[in-house]
Amino acid sequence: MRIRRKKNIDSRLSQCDDKLLIYNSNNLDFSSLSDSNILDYKQIFKNDNPVELEIGCGKGSFITQKAMLNPDINYIAVEKNENVLVQACEMAIEQSLNNVYFILVSAEYLLRIIPIHSINRIYLNFSCPFPKKKYECHRLTHSRFLDIYTKLLTSDGEVVQKTDNSALFEFSIEQFSKCGFELYNISLDLHKLNEPNEIQTEYEKKFAALGMPIYRLKAKIK
Repeated sequence: MRIRRKKNIDSRLSQCDDKLLIYNSNNLDFSSLSDSNILDYKQIFKNDNPVELEIGCGKGSFITQKAMLNPDINYIAVEKNENVLVQACEMAIEQSLNNVYFILVSAEYLLRIIPIHSINRIYLNFSCPFPKKKYECHRLTHSRFLDIYTKLLTSDGEVVQKTDNSALFEFSIEQFSKCGFELYNISLDLHKLNEPNEIQTEYEKKFAALGMPIYRLKAKIK
């Protein structure tokens, strides 16, 4: 089901031009993107700091906190729902963050935008689980997406996934293993670890308050 666009979304997005690297609401499958859209980090960030990527940033609370706490790291956040992406952009502008930028795009087109082997870390926070088996290819840890991540990550880069969905977590472990990733720091109840400086997303706070376990894994290419 397609989410209805907010009435004032265009005017709000136009005020976020400085934060939006790619915005193409008139082409929802983004098939027109070509190699000419590959990002130039030096031009964007004006430095050579490492780059990290969040896929499915929602309203941006996680990535803006990351950017605020780590000024020596550059961040790119991807979201395909412009209704929530505009809130993420507005938050970054309000906080005067110069090390985070946003892209409105579906994850399958990232290789047309992100330079290969340039991302140090990919965050997958509470991605849609697509519970029906016939839709499993849309899960962001399906092998077709892991193949993309393999091309985007640096040689020592990693993927960090958090979810409240146990079925998605089991599926992810299978897919990462099948695609040649090494799994580590696996937790079946992350909040019991009391890890310092662990930034929580809006969904994470909501689920944790309900007493639901949060699953977390990290994966590197072998």
